[in-house]
Amino acid sequence: MIDIHISEDSLSIPACIDWVMSPQCGGIDVFIGTVRNATKGRQVLRLEFEAYQKMALKEMRKIAEQALEKWPVEKVLIHHRTGVLQVGEVPVVIAVAAAHRAAAFEACRYIIDTLKQTVPIWKKEFFEDGEVWVAAHP
Repeated sequence: MIDIHISEDSLSIPACIDWVMSPQCGGIDVFIGTVRNATKGRQVLRLEFEAYQKMALKEMRKIAEQALEKWPVEKVLIHHRTGVLQVGEVPVVIAVAAAHRAAAFEACRYIIDTLKQTVPIWKKEFFEDGEVWVAAHP
């Protein structure tokens, strides 16, 4: 099962975890990306995320399907925010459920690393002295 979502609304971490819960899954791995307060020694005021939504959703689904093929996982959730986010807010949640923890850990890492490399979601960092679009990097 796959749950893919892009929205300007806040992400609900408990709802994401509840969705992947399953009696046949003994391992759930969750990656929660948060807006940090500094990058390379510069204070971050806020971030802005933009997406080519139709293509991003298609690519996110492709990544989830790849994870289901590569590892024995039961459920994959990928939720991402767009819009302006303040320090401490959550732009991305990845949750993976599997019978065993190793598959959940490996699939979750693959999903976030691949998402950052291939999904058309762009991040702009705002500082006191300017702003910069950030290149994707795992």
